[in-house]
Parts: sequence; structure tokens; C-alpha cells
Amino acid sequence: MTVLPAPSRTTSRAAPPTGATGVAPWSDAPSQDFQVHAFDEPLGAEVVGLDLSRPLNDADFARLHRAHLDHHVLVFRDQRITPAEHVAFSRRWGPLQIHVLRNFQLPGHPEILQVSNVRDAQGQPVGLGDAGQYWHSDLSYKERPSLGSLLHAQELPAEGGDTLFANQHHAYDGLPLALKTAIAGKRAEHSYLARYEELRARNPWRPKLSAEQIAEVKPVPQPVVRTHPETGRRALFVSEHFTTRILDVPEDESRDLLAQLFEHSSRKSIVYRHRWLPHDLVFWDNRSLLHLAAGCPDHLRRHLHRTTIEGDVPA
Repeated sequence: MTVLPAPSRTTSRAAPPTGATGVAPWSDAPSQDFQVHAFDEPLGAEVVGLDLSRPLNDADFARLHRAHLDHHVLVFRDQRITPAEHVAFSRRWGPLQIHVLRNFQLPGHPEILQVSNVRDAQGQPVGLGDAGQYWHSDLSYKERPSLGSLLHAQELPAEGGDTLFANQHHAYDGLPLALKTAIAGKRAEHSYLARYEELRARNPWRPKLSAEQIAEVKPVPQPVVRTHPETGRRALFVSEHFTTRILDVPEDESRDLLAQLFEHSSRKSIVYRHRWLPHDLVFWDNRSLLHLAAGCPDHLRRHLHRTTIEGDVPA
């Protein structure tokens, strides 16, 4: 991997917890001998030799941070970590966001959303079994969308269950000039409710939202093209799941522009398909990517834990 200089732009990350000495517990941790192997894909890399159950010192974290910016998706294989360790590693990157579907939180760990088609002893779903059915960037409907998400495999189906990632820097760079010009400076509305009732009508996983939950996910405007706060690269920032309309243009023009952007944003040449292995942890950049769950047969169990890191206000 070519190591680039540290990015000139930075995001604020949560201050690390400190012990009685005032020093973060990982500051003096031994370095881990790990490597970053880029995939022969439009994005993604595997991190080899890193044990996320162990403290990660600042120098190692800086290497990992650089790799995340370079490759957008990092795959950590065979991570036998606890939920507490999952949360602790996630917090190294920033404050964590709590999903509006609190009934699918992992008990004792509200930061973890259970992405699962498993049912409990009473036959009730324990997690969000239909997560990711449409291309999207996590929590783009929030004023401060997610910086990134970390998904840890707990139980995998014997077939299916892949996750696809699409590079939105490549999507923007490859737009025809006329389309780039048409969306320059435009903003679009993102709404968690855009397809919620449609999904709820098709499957048993989604509960009826309360008035308080609906108030928590009010639609927000976002730039159609966002600038990555750490690298300065431009990326498309619309999705078929959450983007409802482009603002300040006629409705028919909005529909036409979005249809073109949705098609362009997930073309095969910019997509990496992740085939899960037991105990994989996958960490992706929601500022750079869209992702999609490929699905699996209904009778096969699939259970994963997800954390999301709060990002910045897109610009």
C-alpha cells in the first residue's frame, strides 16, 4: 500500500477515556505487527495480523486511519471480540449514534444495533432483519450522518448474506459533464420514512413508529455532492433508500435527475462484494460509499452487530 501524507482536513473524534494517571489506556500499548492488503477491486482492503481485542496504540491507530481513508472499507477477519470491545474500538473513531429502533438494541449495549432475522423464544424478531434492502449510506437522514459503520458477524447463513459497497467518489468522477452541471450546488431531502411503510408492509421486522420516533427522524436537506471532510474528495450523496427529492427544482426534473444518479451510483465497475466469513468485522466509510444487503434465504439464520460513528454536517 502506498502511504500518503496525513490528510490536511480532520474531523473531531471523541476524547479517549483516561485512567487515574490521565493517560489513555492504549497510549503505551505494544505495537501490533499488522499489514493492509488492498483488494483488486474499486475499493476495500483486508487488515491482517491485528487483534481488536487488544488495545491499539496511537501510532497503529494512525496507520489504520490512513488505510480507512485510502480504501473506504476495511475487513478484519476472525475477530473474537466481545460487544464491549466492539464498542470500545468504535469509539476510537468518534461518538456513537443510537439507532431510532431501540427495541433492536443489544441488551446492555445500546450502541449496538442487532441486524438479525433471528426470533426470540416468543417468536419476536430480535433485530432488524431487512436492513439494507436498498442502496444507502447509514443515517444520511440525520443532520450529522454517520462517519462510518462497523458490522461484526455473529451467525452467518450457509448461503447468501453478502454485502455490496459502491464507491461514490468514482460515481461522481464518472458522471457525464451535463449531469455534473445539473446537480452542481443542489441539495436533496433525505428521510428515514421514505420507504419505511413499504418495507413494513412486506415483512415482520419493522415495528410501527411512535410519534416520538418520527420526530427523531425528521427529513433533512443534504448536498447532492458532498466533500469528504478529511480528504477533500467529492462524492455523490444520494440514495434510493433515503433520498426523496432534489430541492428547488420541478418535481419531474427531480425524479429524472435522481433516477440517473441512482443508476450511476451503483454500476458494477465501482462495486465491491463482500462475502462474509465467521467473525468478520467490516468497517466502512459512509461519507464515501453506498452499501446494499444482497439478502439470504428466509429459513437461514443471519445475526450481526452494528455500531455507527457520528460524522460531520455534510458540505
